[in-house]
Amino acid sequence: MLNDTSSDGSFEIMDIVSHKKYVSHGSGSFKVEDFKALGNNVIFEKGVLVFHPKSISIGDNVYVGHNTILKGYYKNEMVIGDHTWIGQNCFFHSAGGIKVGKAVGIGPLVQILTSAHKDGDLSKPVLFHDLEFKEIIIENGSDIGTGSIILPGVKVGEGSIVGAGSVVTKDVSPYCVVAGAPARLIRKRKD
Repeated sequence: MLNDTSSDGSFEIMDIVSHKKYVSHGSGSFKVEDFKALGNNVIFEKGVLVFHPKSISIGDNVYVGHNTILKGYYKNEMVIGDHTWIGQNCFFHSAGGIKVGKAVGIGPLVQILTSAHKDGDLSKPVLFHDLEFKEIIIENGSDIGTGSIILPGVKVGEGSIVGAGSVVTKDVSPYCVVAGAPARLIRKRKD
């Protein structure tokens, strides 16, 4: 466990010397030619930040809302399919890989996270543990409600709906509606 030896009750981190030094990820500014692939009629609203665009492919007719952050990664790719709409203030981090299908609606404030720190060693802060990476797949025609969080390794099936404010921790079967934290099945969609 961490040594709690300071007078104010905070942890002493004296024995941790091998952690990586922080570096800037850059400004997030980008040019069209920086992307791995960029389709026709892709709209980036004011304030969109893109990191590592060389690992990001975006299809045709895609909207990316104000102040959204697309954080590519050197290891895996972010792929966003044709006719997808991404709302304002979203955060996508594709360290583990992100595949968004065609005609997907993603509401404002959605977070898609593909990595998490391991936590097995109690002698050091979780922040200093290695990362574990897991791909996220959001299939065609799905809708992700405002403020939802999609956690590493999740697959959202075709035509599914994730209710606003949900935390998706497990796969969602095709044509299902899920909601809650953690997200649970509410109903199956019918014709």
